[in-house]
Amino acid sequence: MIVPGEFAEWRSRVDGEEGRSWVAALPELIRQLCVDWGLTLDDTPPEHGGSGLVVMAHRRHQACALKLSWPTGTTAAEARALRTWDGAGAVRLLGARPDIGGLLMERLNQRRSLRGLGLWEAAEVAGTLLRRLAVPAPPGLRSLGEIADDMVERLPSRQRTLGDPIPPAWLDTARGLAADLGAEDHGTLIHADLHYGNVLAGEREPWLAVDPRPVRGRPEFSVPELLWTRADDDAIGSDADLRRLLAMLVETGELEPRAAHGWAVARCVDYWLWGLENGLTTDPVRCHRVLGALLG
Repeated sequence: MIVPGEFAEWRSRVDGEEGRSWVAALPELIRQLCVDWGLTLDDTPPEHGGSGLVVMAHRRHQACALKLSWPTGTTAAEARALRTWDGAGAVRLLGARPDIGGLLMERLNQRRSLRGLGLWEAAEVAGTLLRRLAVPAPPGLRSLGEIADDMVERLPSRQRTLGDPIPPAWLDTARGLAADLGAEDHGTLIHADLHYGNVLAGEREPWLAVDPRPVRGRPEFSVPELLWTRADDDAIGSDADLRRLLAMLVETGELEPRAAHGWAVARCVDYWLWGLENGLTTDPVRCHRVLGALLG
């Protein structure tokens, strides 16, 4: 199996020598898991996001997806979340090896995601899924309070290091909102990476979420990525359209408008800085656009 060059380059750029060593070890890790789980690899090229590589396989007559994630300790939390949902609105987990970052899941259609739908139809599906996935959280997940505390503490120094790219008033607003909302722990399981590319077509349900990066808190935290990942969509012709998108997600997800707006602001500021820190060019511009629509 050949690791895609784009994925190898990204992990090396973000994680240096550790990233390069992990990428070099992936073929052997995959071979080991195929033996342990009785898998036969397909000829389909691997898929990948920023932190994980997915290869297609079969276990006897069952089509599967084998995922290897960068070893940051998040695989165990992802497995807990998928077991909690047990296939209701999310991909079904078939096996887990958190010690080496391995997950075995049912095969979905990796060629069909919500990115391929028109914005308003995709947003309605995503909002409905957001509500379905909001179930009581299993133990051991990171809380929104911890994430919010980190934002409040570190946003100013990150802003200064990057040369103050964000208007100071927006940064101050984001810190205040993070502090207020982080104190509200609703004990809900949250898919904290719910963008349109992480909802794939399935057979037992039309659309299923993948790659959850789970945390505990309130479901409004999941809204911002559904704004910034399509902020430059052809359907978004004005600030009013972005506010309409937020309102649609609030309605279909049965969310609290104040919290959805607040997390959208706080997380857009945080992700704008993260994007600049990691050499991204498109996403900081998208975050700027969303914040302009929400804060004026």
